[in-house]
Amino acid sequence: MENDRPSRARAHPRGSAPLLLQTVHERRPEVGGISVLKARGTVDASNATEFSEVLAEHIARADRAGEHALLDMTEMYLACAAAVRSLDRATGVLAFSGRALPVVQPRPHARDALRTAGLPGIRVHATTASALNALEAGGDAVQAGRDAVRTGRDVLRADRGVARVARDAVPAPGAEAVPDDAPGVGRDAPTTRRRAGP
Repeated sequence: MENDRPSRARAHPRGSAPLLLQTVHERRPEVGGISVLKARGTVDASNATEFSEVLAEHIARADRAGEHALLDMTEMYLACAAAVRSLDRATGVLAFSGRALPVVQPRPHARDALRTAGLPGIRVHATTASALNALEAGGDAVQAGRDAVRTGRDVLRADRGVARVARDAVPAPGAEAVPDDAPGVGRDAPTTRRRAGP
């Protein structure tokens, strides 16, 4: 899907609005690239699977492009439980990796349905600004986590010798303490390979 082109995810259930999806790409200085999927219409049992597939593809494309994916539900209705499950299916990959899709401005009934369902791959935001603030804070947390991992690796490298000595100095439960200078102890100990599996 490109800008200003509705997707083929359309349905004309009895009396409900057809589902139209549009992707808009934006660049914001505080968070970088954003890919917003704007949904308009009704998600029900007749088009929930197709909506789920389009949303999952939107998330995957945003990841490949290094953009943040957002779902704008300002003009979208969730007509049944299948519609909520379609969101869960599409965001399962994000939930598995500890991330969540920011969902912007859902209507009150949709917000209540999402809150009741407790979907781990969805974070509901009242405004686009609050979603962007959360993305910015999340980006700072990710960078802090990367810095902590990098620092932890440096500390681990520096302490590797100390850890090896400490590991050799502590006897296993139920084992006798063996002096460090005994033959076959420490670096002189024979190594064994274990086969994985039963």
